[in-house]
Amino acid sequence: MGAEWSFLTNHARVLVCIAHDQGLRLRDVAEVLGLTERTVFGIVTELTEAGYVVKEKDGRRNRYRIQHHLPLRQRVGREATIGELLDLLVASS
Repeated sequence: MGAEWSFLTNHARVLVCIAHDQGLRLRDVAEVLGLTERTVFGIVTELTEAGYVVKEKDGRRNRYRIQHHLPLRQRVGREATIGELLDLLVASS
């Protein structure tokens, strides 16, 4: 058998977790996805730097807000937004 693969990148999987619960700790996201906390931290940092996620302090914890109106990085036909993709993924999971 070949190597394992997935239709969704880890970046997309992290976005789906955040869409389900904006208050999840990175540790929780890592556990749910079977990734290291360091990997999830790096992904969230990249998503934040790219403007797709906004990190906000809520007491001692962080909350993450997805910028649903932004277009996907790679065009797949017409210019779809992050929100449209997440609506499909979150509704079906």
